[in-house]
Amino acid sequence: MIEQFNFDIRLIFAILNGKVSAAINRKLHRNFRQGGLEISPEQWTVLIFLWEKDGVTQQELCNATFKDKPSMTRLIDNMERQHLVVRISDKNDRRTNQVHLTRTGRDLEEQARHIANETLKQALTGIDLDDLKISQDVMRKIFQNTQL
Repeated sequence: MIEQFNFDIRLIFAILNGKVSAAINRKLHRNFRQGGLEISPEQWTVLIFLWEKDGVTQQELCNATFKDKPSMTRLIDNMERQHLVVRISDKNDRRTNQVHLTRTGRDLEEQARHIANETLKQALTGIDLDDLKISQDVMRKIFQNTQL
């Protein structure tokens, strides 16, 4: 039982409240900058989704990235200013915008994926694959438990 497990509650909550995520995001941001890419980790999450499925609604991007609508609107506004994406009104429903990659946004894919993969390799250095699998399973269960 969990009651019998002796754990450091401060460490558990630091991990679960995003300390590891924030550290990885800082490292990813630095690595993007060093690689000459002017994108943020938040923009990276949108770009990944659009590289797989271009021309989606902002709501789909919210769902995919776990961001709220106002945050996504600001993020897309910034990405438009950087010429990474463009909003196009849906022909059937003008209240809905489709978000599409620009050529600039598409051209970032190879370099951005390489930098992100290198960042992940750095973050996972010295971690056994079995331990990583267990950690992933545990985090998935925690996430599922908090979605009830």
